[in-house]
Amino acid sequence: MKRSLTAAATTVAAAGLVLLGASGAAAHVTVSPSTTEAGSYAVLTVSVPHGCGDSATTAVAIEIPESIPAVTPTVNAGWEIEKVMETLDPPVDDGHGGQLTERVAQVVYTTDSPLPADHRDAMELSVRLPDTPGETLAFPVVQTCEEGEAPWVQLAADGQDPDELEYPASVFTLTAAADEDPAAAGVEQAAETGTDSEPVGDDTAAEATTPPAAVSWIALALGVAGLALGGLALARTRRTS
Repeated sequence: MKRSLTAAATTVAAAGLVLLGASGAAAHVTVSPSTTEAGSYAVLTVSVPHGCGDSATTAVAIEIPESIPAVTPTVNAGWEIEKVMETLDPPVDDGHGGQLTERVAQVVYTTDSPLPADHRDAMELSVRLPDTPGETLAFPVVQTCEEGEAPWVQLAADGQDPDELEYPASVFTLTAAADEDPAAAGVEQAAETGTDSEPVGDDTAAEATTPPAAVSWIALALGVAGLALGGLALARTRRTS
């Protein structure tokens, strides 16, 4: 499993091991980031949607871009994890005042209980994305099965449609951090609050002030109701007499 992904892809191509029954572009192994914001921490989800044709999956080897030196894999029940290291010359800053002399070149998940071809699984890798907006990161993956391999390592050439690739590697482009102006946001919020508060004050004043005409009509209605009740009481008294 420590061979390079490039060598694996060459071996597969030479042997003609095209084992997937479905089109690679229709349902391929993908690497999806929780965020693409440059310089941020992200969780990469590696989704394995099927086996190699009817063959169960026994290993998944994920190649890590050179600009990501450190990776923390998530434990998956039933899978063993190996981090394949590569020497860094010269060393690079680790972001915490120290230096890294080696990096994680690959993360390899293997299992003694093969993943059935009609089942899916997902692995998660925690990484810090490079602080380089606009950079495109590629994650070639070699899926090993009980019979053959599926090399998801193809990259589109300039001007080529990635959907035309049979075994495409997952790629995504880093984006800049979202800019936010707290001062502008505060002014906008204050303006919205002031607009909302004016009708509230007017409604309260209107409710607190009852027009004189309304008072007169209310008094008249109460007087009529009192006369009616008095008439009913008098009628009942005469009946009992």
